[in-house]
Amino acid sequence: MSRRAVIQSIGHALPTKVLTNTDLEKLIDTSDEWIVQRTGIRERRVCEGPIEGTGWLALNASREAVDRSGIDPMDIGLVLCGTVSGDYIWPSTACMVQDQIGAKHAGAFDVSAACAGFIYALSNAAAMVTSGQIDHALVIGVDCLSKQVNWEDRSTAILFGDGAGAVMLSAMEDTDRGLLGTVLLSDGSGGKFICIDVGGSRYPWGSEQAIGKREKITMMGNEVYRFAVQSMGDACCKVLDRVGMTPDEIDLFVPHQANIRIIESSAKRLGLPPEKVFLNVHKYGNTSAGSIPLGLYEAEAEGKLKKGMTVLTVGFGAGLVWGANVIRW
Repeated sequence: MSRRAVIQSIGHALPTKVLTNTDLEKLIDTSDEWIVQRTGIRERRVCEGPIEGTGWLALNASREAVDRSGIDPMDIGLVLCGTVSGDYIWPSTACMVQDQIGAKHAGAFDVSAACAGFIYALSNAAAMVTSGQIDHALVIGVDCLSKQVNWEDRSTAILFGDGAGAVMLSAMEDTDRGLLGTVLLSDGSGGKFICIDVGGSRYPWGSEQAIGKREKITMMGNEVYRFAVQSMGDACCKVLDRVGMTPDEIDLFVPHQANIRIIESSAKRLGLPPEKVFLNVHKYGNTSAGSIPLGLYEAEAEGKLKKGMTVLTVGFGAGLVWGANVIRW
């Protein structure tokens, strides 16, 4: 068989603070019932203080993944991090993790693909592994969007939480395991639907150009919902067609945990029964690039995802970007 990129281990990290819907009722005009009916979210984790943030989450998830893999950090050839909420505009979060885990021979960079960040990062890392350029890659999905949310805007404040997941991806021969196929898609014309204006070179912080521009996450909810319902199902169908599989051959579906209604719509389109759909949106909300690896971590920990099973992941986010992976665990 040809050389494949196989997930050897997985790690995760979450803040300790839990923010419930009842807590949000004290901040904005909303209710637990309203939030649950529209999103399925009951609580989320949020970072506190100056230490907790994207870098902190990424490092903790990475350390667990590296420890569980048994791979010497000196043998890691790449640290790749999917995030849109790094501790700094630059340097990258990946470089910070690379240094702190002692991966002295690794390249490192971030992938900016919002909630599809882990799917994009895993695809890029797998390509480098299967090509023979590297043998081991640490792939991280992480975001700390609680620090980008306007807590007076109930359309976004109810949705987002913080979290991270990381996997060790390694080259293996003569195996049917690994990343079987990927589709990566985008539509930049929809960039205005989810965005933050201020902070880049066009509207720098403190500049005259930034006056009146959006400093926090802004989302056109109806447009994003319509896009997500269509794009999630399309990406799944495309990646299954690419690998020559049918939905019946999928053992577990781990979608981006943004909204329960979007997830249920995608599962229905694929004809997947509820027992094949992994859900944790009720506990964590939308953790952006951290969402899918967190789901994979918990599915494995709960015994729902085992070695040799075929798992389908799909995500969508700001950009607009979306994509899907088929992985034999």
